[in-house]
Formats: sequence, C-alpha cells, structure tokens
Amino acid sequence: MSAMHFIQQYMRHPRAVGAIMPSSKSLAKKMVEPIPFEKITCMIEYGPGTGVFTEEIVQNKRKDTIFLAIEANETFYNILKKKYGHIENVYIIHDSAENISDYLKQYGIEKVDYIVSGLPFTSLPGTISTQILNETGSLLGSEGKFITFQYSKVKRAFFESFFTTIQHERVYRNVPPAYVFVCNN
Repeated sequence: MSAMHFIQQYMRHPRAVGAIMPSSKSLAKKMVEPIPFEKITCMIEYGPGTGVFTEEIVQNKRKDTIFLAIEANETFYNILKKKYGHIENVYIIHDSAENISDYLKQYGIEKVDYIVSGLPFTSLPGTISTQILNETGSLLGSEGKFITFQYSKVKRAFFESFFTTIQHERVYRNVPPAYVFVCNN
C-alpha cells in the first residue's frame, strides 16, 4: 500500500487509523524485539493496519505458532488478507480488538503468549480502550506480555491501571518518533 493510500484512510478515519504515515521498519523491529519467537505458541496483533508489524511477526514466528491479526478497517483488512491469509496458522480477522475472545473460542485457543498492538489508544474512546485492555490482561495471564506503541507517554498511567510492570523506550527513527511500551501483569 502506498503512503497516499494510507493517508487517504487516515483522512477518512483519523480516530481509528491514528497516524498519517505507516510505522517505520525501525519501530516494527523494536516492537517485536522482546518476543522469544522460538518459545511461544500463540500471539495476537491488534490493529495491524498495513502490516508493518505483521511482516516482522510472520518472518520470525515458528510455523506452528498460531497468529491472529485483528483489523477493523476494511481496506487494511483486505490488504492483509491478500498478503498473509494463505499462510498456515495465520488468521486475518475483520473486526474490532474488543471482540478477540470470540475468535479465540472459535479457533480453540486457550493461551496467548504475546499481544502486539498498533491501536491508537490516545484517540480511541475510553470505554473501548478499557474493554480491550481488561480483555488483554485476562488473556495474557501472569506470563504474557502486551507490546504497544504511542506517540507520547500520556497513556502510561492508563496502561499502569491494567499492568503491574511497564517498560518503555523511545524510537526516533519513525515519523513521528514513538514510544514502545512492554507491559505485563
């Protein structure tokens, strides 16, 4: 997808898309850096957009690791489905992240190791953010990790109300620069 298509989606749905440009490769690498791909059996991506993080995950995951990517934007979903829908144990879902439990039941998944998120929590309604993060905490349990990025640290206190440990690091090679948050219970 070209930058122009991404900008068009941002202009149509700014609160849902959250950024005017896709994430950089540098940000994508930092987002997946904490994931021990050789050890995990299931992971989820919320709001993959055009698939910058998805590409890193698909390239690094074991063949038998189950990976669900849930995207609400129809244009982005169609791009992801075409690019990754044929890969074994990769499931591209057209829906909101707040409904992820329905899909875990559908696919018979009982344990999630990591959840990576591209969701713009700063612009999402508070009730939806709260529902997604409550669900995320219960899906991950005590051993899993939630990895997200934001363009500021304004939501850190909000994340702290759902997770006991949060580490963050700034990635300057992104437009705009971003913070990666690694959260666990």
